[in-house]
Amino acid sequence: MAESGFEGFEKRLELHFSGDDPITGLRQIEFETLEEILSAVQCTVVSSVGNHYFDSYVLSESSLFLYPTKIIIKTCGTTQLLKSIRPFLHYACTIGLSLTRCMYTRGNFIFPKSQPYPHTSFKEEVIYLEQTLPENLFYKKASVMPSKLSSHAWHVFSAVDQSYLIDNADDHDDQLFTLEVCMTELDCLLAKKFFRRHNDGKTSDAAGKEMTLMTGICDINPNAHICDFAFDPCGYSMNGLDGDRYSTIHVTPEDGFSYASFECVGSVYDDCRKISEVLKKVVQVFRPGTMSVSTTSTSHELWTRVATAVEQQGMKCRSCTVDEFPAAGSVVFQTFTSRRK
Repeated sequence: MAESGFEGFEKRLELHFSGDDPITGLRQIEFETLEEILSAVQCTVVSSVGNHYFDSYVLSESSLFLYPTKIIIKTCGTTQLLKSIRPFLHYACTIGLSLTRCMYTRGNFIFPKSQPYPHTSFKEEVIYLEQTLPENLFYKKASVMPSKLSSHAWHVFSAVDQSYLIDNADDHDDQLFTLEVCMTELDCLLAKKFFRRHNDGKTSDAAGKEMTLMTGICDINPNAHICDFAFDPCGYSMNGLDGDRYSTIHVTPEDGFSYASFECVGSVYDDCRKISEVLKKVVQVFRPGTMSVSTTSTSHELWTRVATAVEQQGMKCRSCTVDEFPAAGSVVFQTFTSRRK
C-alpha cells in the first residue's frame, strides 16, 4: 500500500514459450508452485476458474492467465511483478519449454516513489529485464510513449527470439489484438458501487457477483464466463473467459485516486462493431474523466475504431502515439478526456 493511497496502475508481463509439450504445457504448474512464484511478487490467488483453453486466476493484486505456452500476468499496488520471471522460466525449463518472446507494459504510476525495486523507474525495469531474460531474446526494444497529458505515458519493453519471428510468421497470434484501457477520475456515483456495505454478511465471491450485475459489467461481453471478486471495504476484480479469449477488469474506487482498468483480447477479423460496443459499455460503466487506450496489433486500422468508439461516448482524443515492436506489431497509445473537463 502506497503512503498516499493504493496504486491502481498495473504492471503487465506477457511471456511466450515453445517446446515439446504445447498441449498442456504451463497449465501443469501445481497450485503450490504457483503460490511460491506469486509470493515472490507479493500477491496471492483469491479466485480461479479454467476452461478448455486456459486457466484464469484473480489475484489479490490483479490477474494471471496460464495458457499451455503463454503466461499473462498483471499486478497493481507495490507488487514486484518482474520477480516472477526467473521462477516461471525455471519451471518452463523443467517441462521442456523455452522462452521465445517477452513483452512488458505499464502506464504512469500515481505514486511512483512508493514502488519497490526493480520498479523504481522504467530504466531500472529495463536493466532488470535485460539481466533476467535468456540471451536468445536478442531482438529488444524499450520505449516510453508520451502523451499530451503529463499523468499518462505508456512504457513498453519487447524482446523476441529470431526463431519466433520465423516460426510464427503465419501464427494465430498475429490475428489477435490486445486492448489495455486505463481510466482515472471515475464518476463518483458509479465508483460508489464498488464499495461494500459494512457487515454485509456476504462472501467476497457473492459480493463480487452483485457488483458485476449492479454495474453492468456483465453486459460488456454477455458470452463470457465471469470469475469475480469484491474486496473489503472496497475494490473489485474480474476475469472473463470466452473460448480462448480473456478479459479482465480491476477497480480502485477511492476518491482522490480512483482508477479502473479493462483489458481484452480479440481478433482483427472480428466485426468492427463488436469492439466499438465493448468500449461503449466500458465507458458507460465508469464514466472516467481521463482515459488511455493502448492497442497492440498487426492491424493498422484498429486504433481508428477505438478512437471513434470512445469519442462517441463524450470523450475527446487528446493525443495519439504509434511505435513498432518486434513480433508484437504496432502499439498505438491514445489518451482521452471527458468533454466536461
